[in-house]
Amino acid sequence: MTLWPAPFSDGPVVATIAVPGSKSITNRALILAALADGPSVIRNVLQARDTALMISALTTLGAQINVRSGSDYDVVPQPLSGPAVIDVGLAGTVMRFMPPIAALAQGDIAFDGDERARVRPMLTIIQALRQLGVDVSDGGLGTLPFTVRGQGSVRGGDVVIDASSSSQFVSALLLSGARFDEGVRIRHEGTTLPSLPHIDMTVTMLRECGVHVDCDTEDPRSASWTVLPAPILAIDRVIEPDLSNAAPFLAAAMATGGRVTIPDWPAKTTQAGDALRGILTAMGGAVTLHDDKLTVSGPDVMSGIDIDLHDEGELTPVVAALCALAASPSRIRGIAHLRGHETDRLAALATEINRLGGNVTEEPDGLTIVPAPLHGGHIETYDDHRMATAGAVIGLAVPGVQVENISTTAKTMPGFTDMWARLLGGA
Repeated sequence: MTLWPAPFSDGPVVATIAVPGSKSITNRALILAALADGPSVIRNVLQARDTALMISALTTLGAQINVRSGSDYDVVPQPLSGPAVIDVGLAGTVMRFMPPIAALAQGDIAFDGDERARVRPMLTIIQALRQLGVDVSDGGLGTLPFTVRGQGSVRGGDVVIDASSSSQFVSALLLSGARFDEGVRIRHEGTTLPSLPHIDMTVTMLRECGVHVDCDTEDPRSASWTVLPAPILAIDRVIEPDLSNAAPFLAAAMATGGRVTIPDWPAKTTQAGDALRGILTAMGGAVTLHDDKLTVSGPDVMSGIDIDLHDEGELTPVVAALCALAASPSRIRGIAHLRGHETDRLAALATEINRLGGNVTEEPDGLTIVPAPLHGGHIETYDDHRMATAGAVIGLAVPGVQVENISTTAKTMPGFTDMWARLLGGA
């Protein structure tokens, strides 16, 4: 076990930190560019494991993706072909978004990933592809590993899915649907529809590429989307900063009564991370957005919060870390779907915060967090990058915290420890 001594701050943190490009936008942009009707340029591409896995997956199927300079990439679409083997690592966007694309290729495309990836929910996308006429061989398990037997085209048409465990199942079909012979008409039937902003992000990006998408999400339990068959227009893009990856840095201001600024914060965005502005305000922070700079000033005493993070579940680990440091109780609701992420995040957060003396109760759909004196100790991360950054936040306010496998942050934020050091150095 490799343990990282989380730096403790005995005073307010004051810093300006630039965060890299959005993983969610980067991987969607790469797919749309690889399926487009001509070459394009994507700028400010996130350099991280999840995006490297996406680039590898697309190039394995034939797309040409090359560095232009720095974090700018040229993408030239090519006919998709196999046979091929795609390593999804632990990246949900790769394991869910790529199978429908593989169905457009000619040949057998095998999918596998990290050990933890083999327990993540995949049956929904496998069954959806079968409804659309695609042959998928999964040994009856409904998980990785499996093989998509591509025929060079997908019939498309109507598909009914239960996307309660992940919005990525909807986005996966939307991203490829314009290339299906009949397009795709998706109907979700389930108890909930998590992370709707991520689906909105997919729809917005498709429309920017000239794809016609109709949506009916008035009732999240029976939402529907229609994508008409059409060329995907090649467009150049600049990727926004990853607002969810800004969460631990902004949380540093909250945890220490300091002030942290994130430059290039978009005035309008589909990223779920933008909800941080309201969340941190509700917990006592002062939040301002001026000249594309978001600044958070932390309070003398941080308040707990009662909040539904159903649509912003990726923020839960850092928000839970702040709640564990707050002066009043908190309730985080609507996040049962986080049990199917890199790990069962509800169980993991309760276990690890309680290991440090916290008082966290795991509920069916969330967490109840009651103030309790925290002490040092080690935090396991379960190969989950957001568990690692949550541990770093707690370590700012609690001396002696050690975070296991901090390198797992490279999944979406390589160089995190260097950025954290700059944060504490007042860079």
